[in-house]
Amino acid sequence: MTKKRSILMIYTGGTIGMVKSETDGTLIPLEMNNLYHYIPILERLPVSIDMHSMEKVIDSSDMDPEFWKELAGIIENNYLQYDGFVILHGSDTMAYTASVLSFMLENLNKSVILTGSQLPLGMIRSDGRENMINAIEIASAYDDDTPIVPEVAVCFENKLLRGNRTSKVNAENFDAFLSGNYPVLAEIGVNIRFNRSAIARPSFKNLKVHKNLSGRVGILKLFPGITKEFTRNLLLQEGIDIVILETFGSGNAPSGSDFVQIISEAIKNGKTLFNVTQCKGGVVEMGKYAASKQLLDMGVVSGHDITTEAAIAKAMFLLGQGFTGQQLASKLEKPLCGEMGRGEK
Repeated sequence: MTKKRSILMIYTGGTIGMVKSETDGTLIPLEMNNLYHYIPILERLPVSIDMHSMEKVIDSSDMDPEFWKELAGIIENNYLQYDGFVILHGSDTMAYTASVLSFMLENLNKSVILTGSQLPLGMIRSDGRENMINAIEIASAYDDDTPIVPEVAVCFENKLLRGNRTSKVNAENFDAFLSGNYPVLAEIGVNIRFNRSAIARPSFKNLKVHKNLSGRVGILKLFPGITKEFTRNLLLQEGIDIVILETFGSGNAPSGSDFVQIISEAIKNGKTLFNVTQCKGGVVEMGKYAASKQLLDMGVVSGHDITTEAAIAKAMFLLGQGFTGQQLASKLEKPLCGEMGRGEK
């Protein structure tokens, strides 16, 4: 007889947990105890589901490191009691949360699946029901006593994506997320087809949760006509240790003397610059073109094929662990949990 798996569903807020008020028709948060009323089929799943609502549910636009620490702590405190975790989350910052949790939850050996919806659960055409059921099935999927997906992932519109490889690319369509540089972990149709070669291997080590995150991170998105005053103000401001450079194409940037001088000055002042492409697919290859060779020569760190969301998460995580200087640069450039490169763990 197949063992009945147990799942902890954590509600953080977001569209998926909203229903229409019977009094005035406004959207209000769903009482998690009423979940089976809106998705009665859940009672037929061979899974035991417990629900935990965050003390303060939020719109995902208000997501911040303190909330991530609380979320990681809930998983840590319940890790041994459950076979997997499903996080109900607003879609706007889901890729950021999925990315940062992948760094915070070292040696993860169970599924942590984030899902949400574009339409509230209480609406007739809501995509939330299917997303939630799929996420629960995947979080509880085991081969004997080994979880099939022992990593942080995003389940949305019949696809499972590695969490730290995702970006939200559409605010209107149900198919809202893209993994531009890494294969889909599973496709969900009549059957769930797992792409096992792309899924992380179980660590079989004890979970280690890292809760130190640093906010000393900034982003400079390059655009044609960017002024030297704006560039200087951002790159040289106090309180920022790592700046994510969102560059053009394969890592290219303006080659004019003003821009180059500011980059050089920022690095000499101890800033670490992390080069990430603005493209949703493709890789940073500094030195491929003259427009990026100067960055390479000055010591700008290549982000290879990392997403901006994962770059921010990685920067916060590494600064929180106390890395600085060359050691920080070296850690940024190498994959830690499948966030870049070929996805090794």
